[in-house]
Amino acid sequence: MCGIAGIVNFGGNAVAREDIARITDLLAHRGPDGDGFWFSADRSAALGHRRLAIIDPTARADQPMLSADGRHAMVYNGEIYNFLELRQELETKGAVFRTQSDSEVILAAWREWREDMLLRFNGMWALAIYDTESGDLFLARDRFGIKPLLYASTPVRFVFASEQRALVRSRLFDASLDVEVARRLLLDPFGIEGSERTLCAQVRRLQAGYCLWLRRGRIALRRWWRTTDHLPEVPHDEAARVEAFRALFADAVALRMRSDVPIGTCLSGGFDSSAVVCAMASHQRAGLGPRDSTSWRHAFVASFPGAVNDERPMAEEAAAWAGVTPTILPIGQRDALEDLERILDDNDDVYIGLPSAAWLIYRELRRHRIPVSLDGHGADELMGAYYQDGEGAAFQLKNWLAAATSRSRLARRGADVARAAVLRAKGRSFLRGGLADLPRPFDLVADEDELPRAWRPLNRRLYRMFHSTVLPTILRNFDRISMAHGIEVRMPFMDWRLVTYTMALPAESKASGGYTKMIARRAMEGGMPENIRMGRRKVGFNSPMPEWLNGPLADWSRRLLDRKVPAFAELVDETRLLNAVQSLSASKTWDWDAVGRIWPYLNMKWMMAGF
Repeated sequence: MCGIAGIVNFGGNAVAREDIARITDLLAHRGPDGDGFWFSADRSAALGHRRLAIIDPTARADQPMLSADGRHAMVYNGEIYNFLELRQELETKGAVFRTQSDSEVILAAWREWREDMLLRFNGMWALAIYDTESGDLFLARDRFGIKPLLYASTPVRFVFASEQRALVRSRLFDASLDVEVARRLLLDPFGIEGSERTLCAQVRRLQAGYCLWLRRGRIALRRWWRTTDHLPEVPHDEAARVEAFRALFADAVALRMRSDVPIGTCLSGGFDSSAVVCAMASHQRAGLGPRDSTSWRHAFVASFPGAVNDERPMAEEAAAWAGVTPTILPIGQRDALEDLERILDDNDDVYIGLPSAAWLIYRELRRHRIPVSLDGHGADELMGAYYQDGEGAAFQLKNWLAAATSRSRLARRGADVARAAVLRAKGRSFLRGGLADLPRPFDLVADEDELPRAWRPLNRRLYRMFHSTVLPTILRNFDRISMAHGIEVRMPFMDWRLVTYTMALPAESKASGGYTKMIARRAMEGGMPENIRMGRRKVGFNSPMPEWLNGPLADWSRRLLDRKVPAFAELVDETRLLNAVQSLSASKTWDWDAVGRIWPYLNMKWMMAGF
């Protein structure tokens, strides 16, 4: 897990070392264990790398890495969990390896299979391979977009990096705000990350499951992965379905325990993270495999004393079941302002809440020298979250957007109209000009995928949430706030085999009897605490935003709104926004509903001040 960057100058102009170094310096937090550079013979191309050393942490596995024949240079961010199996297969084909890294396996796989290697990988990645003979550059992103890859192309150069802010601050092109993206984000915070658009008008996102060729200055994009093309046949018998899920989930966890450094988990006490830590313990009892970390009993729990979203008791129960002594991190009102603007900068985008809790817990992992965390992300969008009164803002809005949005752009435009009517009726929009002239919804990855005719609405909604709207946004957030501390997050529920299998299951395997995630609950019977396995309470990993905005964040919000940001003033009716914020703060009536509709405006103003 690392930070990657590259520059290709057109017309043969040499890349200045300070240009590529500037980008990697901006990515230093992603790779605290070292940096490296590679330049083509004519210096018109350069690759940069910041390393987080997880697999073969020795210097021989540093990047950029050259293929055995010297033809291909690569930088890579991620993990290929099945690298041992691929290495063995490639050795039978004559490959000779100099390191114990998964990076070298990728280079050997490229020589043997070229683009087809992507279908053989089980993992998460953003990678770039430069061909020194042809001068072509190849970029690729994993199936579901777990690891980020962004780029900008101008008449004089092509530049890519792991983060938007590194590109914006590189000074290699004139960066400006994309006002259309900003407007849509304030209406639909989950409607951008699945597209190629970003808040910076000049920066594009390589979408999940896509690869890119840069040949002679021309960009060619290709979608190499479509989940619906890989749906397996599933058993007709529910018991057989459950057994197959159990085996896939157990193997997904086992593969993600491969590490040459200590690993741990962030434990909330909900079903997803509890299932992960209990499956880790089960794998230990069954016998660790080759290259599995023996130092894995590290669970980190964020506790919110006195807040409604404190899950510490359940987290401690799950830890005890797994034989793990948890590290408890109490988070209180004093943490609302501490490192606030650094957290906003690290998140590097607009969201419906402040990710302080997650940022703080990943910082705690780094302080304990645990650079890898196995977490439960992806399960909500794969099998359904919990629907109940009094949910946290993230889940309220996720469910609302998922229900209001369907597959096609035309249907999403209709959903915009309906949503706008609701917002007008409740006085929730602060956009200048109202909601009549919103830009059309952007193309999102998987938007027009042909879904099986037999699928019921639940499966269709989950497919869209997983690929296009909610999950891409969640993945972006957790990549940035974990990598802000050099922490690699591994996600067993996002193993592609488990994803395609679960997507292919009928809706009743996911939701029945008033429960969601039924297939996983049944698979974990006897493998985790029963009250967590069948618990209905869903909190979400959120900072206690209402309490904070009713308290320590009130003054910060007022000072932010007092700042002069002309671009924001052109976009938003600041008088109405200020009146709403002051009224809520004075009466101390911030709740999750108010947070969900107003915090994105505060977040947006802070972001726009940096452009």
